[in-house]
Amino acid sequence: MNILVINAGSSSVKYQLYDMKTEFVLAKGRVERIGMDSSILTHEVDHQPEVREVSEILDHTTAIKKVLDMLTHRKFGVLRNIADIQAVGHRVVHGGETFSRSVLVDAQVKLEIRKLFDLAPLHNPAHMMGIAAVEANLPEVPQAVVFDTAFHQSMPASSFLYAIPTVLYRKHQIRRYGFHGTSHDYVSKKSAEFLGRPIETLKLITCHIGNGASCAAILHGKSFDTSMGMTPLEGLMMGTRSGDLDPAIVPFTINKEDLTLNEVNSMLNKHSGLLAISGVSSDMREVVDAMNEGNANAKLAFEMYAYRIRKYIGAYAAAMDGVDAIVFTAGVGENSAALRTEVCKSLSFLGVHLDETRNAGRSPEPRRITTEQSRVDVLVVPTNEELLIARDTYELVKGLEANTR
Repeated sequence: MNILVINAGSSSVKYQLYDMKTEFVLAKGRVERIGMDSSILTHEVDHQPEVREVSEILDHTTAIKKVLDMLTHRKFGVLRNIADIQAVGHRVVHGGETFSRSVLVDAQVKLEIRKLFDLAPLHNPAHMMGIAAVEANLPEVPQAVVFDTAFHQSMPASSFLYAIPTVLYRKHQIRRYGFHGTSHDYVSKKSAEFLGRPIETLKLITCHIGNGASCAAILHGKSFDTSMGMTPLEGLMMGTRSGDLDPAIVPFTINKEDLTLNEVNSMLNKHSGLLAISGVSSDMREVVDAMNEGNANAKLAFEMYAYRIRKYIGAYAAAMDGVDAIVFTAGVGENSAALRTEVCKSLSFLGVHLDETRNAGRSPEPRRITTEQSRVDVLVVPTNEELLIARDTYELVKGLEANTR
């Protein structure tokens, strides 16, 4: 079965095509600058030069048509025709309390996703455009949606509720939802497989550290707590997001700087984090380079960033009454040995002893970066959210086929 995985943004579409017999990526790419006459489609096939095409793509329906044309292209394609695509899986950021698992798309599912627009105004409408675009181009092909929030629906109320009047939760669903759930789910399972232990016996802390970043406490295979909240702004310090802060800062800043709510929201989401403190960049690589060149602000930003990750690790170890393994994943988590060293150097109270030689290495496979004497394993596990979306879609479509026999 060939499954096309779609991640639709407001002006972009990312895609990967999987052969589920082998879970091999047949092709992948992205369409950027949708809505412009200079849109860019980038297409990659293993062991072949990247293909780049600039053209007018004014909407998502046209973007998906361009993707399908490329996948079936006589020279650059990997399929004979679009009938070789048996299912499409979509990443959807917010599933609210409605969705605790991946589901096949139908009229009711689309209605529920629309109801959640208020909770994810930048993401869910774009995902719906992606779903509609696939419907227009592949009307007979089943679609599935995989939610970033679904994995965290196992959190107990003591973890997901805020200490505010409960009427706000009942009327407006104000609560912790958490994000990056697909990644936390994938790497926790991969970690258990690497350790050779049933996930139902493990206490894991997974650290998805990219431009957006979150930690999760995973108790016996289920999300027990996570650092992102009702929105992705809460929690860790990130590339451009502030992470945790005193909520009174918002009205205080509005009054002192004569800002609007939208301006403060933009400041906290787009102009804070590493970028604000370092004054250099939101990219950890550039911050580390500046720190190594003696930039004091970059050094402070790096230390703050690592310190907040370490605080969450300590909190989650306490929340679960112990931890078996700490897992780093995503762009920064997988690639920055310096950050992992900084985070782990003060975790000796947990029995963490980093092996700097192992930590400095690189591998596309999961690996342990602690010594044999370490009581807690620290792992680096490359994430693969697209593969998990493809797997969930495959299982749902298999079930659909079984029910129609």
